[in-house]
Amino acid sequence: MTQQTVLVTGATSGIGAEVARQFVEKGLTVFGTTRNPDTVAEPIPGVTYVRLDNADYSTAQTCVDEVGDIDILINNAGESQAGALEETPMSAVEDLFRVNVFGPVALTKAVLPGMRERRRGTVVMVGSMLSSFPVAFRSNYAATKSALKAFAFASRRELAPYGIRMISVEPGTIATGIGDRRSIYIGDDSPFKAEYETLAAATRHNEDEGIDAASMAAQIVDAALADHPKPFYARGNQAGVVFLLRRLLPRQFILDMTARKHGLPKVKV
Repeated sequence: MTQQTVLVTGATSGIGAEVARQFVEKGLTVFGTTRNPDTVAEPIPGVTYVRLDNADYSTAQTCVDEVGDIDILINNAGESQAGALEETPMSAVEDLFRVNVFGPVALTKAVLPGMRERRRGTVVMVGSMLSSFPVAFRSNYAATKSALKAFAFASRRELAPYGIRMISVEPGTIATGIGDRRSIYIGDDSPFKAEYETLAAATRHNEDEGIDAASMAAQIVDAALADHPKPFYARGNQAGVVFLLRRLLPRQFILDMTARKHGLPKVKV
C-alpha cells in the first residue's frame, strides 16, 4: 500500500480534502488537484498539490505527466447548480457538463494507458444520490452525476481484463458548505420562484443535517482499497433503506417521496 500513488481531484475542501487526508494517514503517496496549487489556503500535510482545471481538458494530460504513475484516481472535483430548467442558459448547462463530466472523463482517459500497461488501477467516480433520486430544480446537476455513473458502469467490464477497477460512489447530503458555492438560475419574477425557494430552504436544512465529509471520505477510501470492490456504493440519507425502496416501489412513488423530502407536494401528472 505504501507504494501506491493516489490522485484526488478537488482536494482543497470538502470530501476531496478528507479523502486526501485519509489516504495520507494510510501511508499512500497522495497528490491533490486544484486550479492554482500556489494559493492553497490550508494545505494538508503529506499532500502534493498539482494543477488541474476540469474545464480545460489539456490540463488532464499535463497533470498526469507531472504526477507520473497513478494507481488510484478519485474523480471528485465538480460544481453544483440549481434553478429552473427553463431559465438556465444553455451556456451554463454546457459549462456544468464540461466541469462535472467531460473533465473527469478526460482525466480518466489520461490515466488509463499507464494503468493498462501496468495491469492495475482503480478509478472512482464520485457522483451524487441525486442521480438515483432526482428532484425538481436540480435536473442539470443530477444529469451530470448520472453521466459519471454510466461511464463507470459501462467501462467496468471493458477495463476489467487489464486489472482496472471502475467504481461509482454516490454521496447523500453532505455537510460541506457546497450550497454556498452553488450556481443558481432563477429570476426574481420567475413563475417557478416560490417552489424553488421552498426546495432551497429544505436543501439548506438537509445539508446542515447531512453526514460529515470525513464519513463520506471513509466510504470512498474503503471502496478504492477493497480487494474486490463493488461497482456501486452509496452513503448518507439512509442509503440502505431508500435504495431498497427504490427497487421495490413504483418509480413515481420514489419521485414523489424525493420531492416531499425537499418540501414539494405531490402533483398528479
